[in-house]
Amino acid sequence: MYGNKNKDSSTQPTSGKNPNRVTGGIKGQGVDHIVMVSEDGLENQVPTHKYVQSLEEQLRKLRATISVLERKVSRTDTAITNLQTRRINHD
Repeated sequence: MYGNKNKDSSTQPTSGKNPNRVTGGIKGQGVDHIVMVSEDGLENQVPTHKYVQSLEEQLRKLRATISVLERKVSRTDTAITNLQTRRINHD
């Protein structure tokens, strides 16, 4: 009655969350770093592991986007060059 109920899969969190939302949520809660105080009273701010992971995920996605755009620019440059050489040959 109380213990063996199956949870609906739609209510369980997914691991494929948008890293922008994760990063924004962490920043919004003010937990993007941990402050460690040493014995002599110096404070060291250390970013949280989850925050660093979300930034790394953002970097991976941005690098992938950049590489796709670089390939498109390269193809466009090649197409323009081919069109210019055809135009010169036909004139």
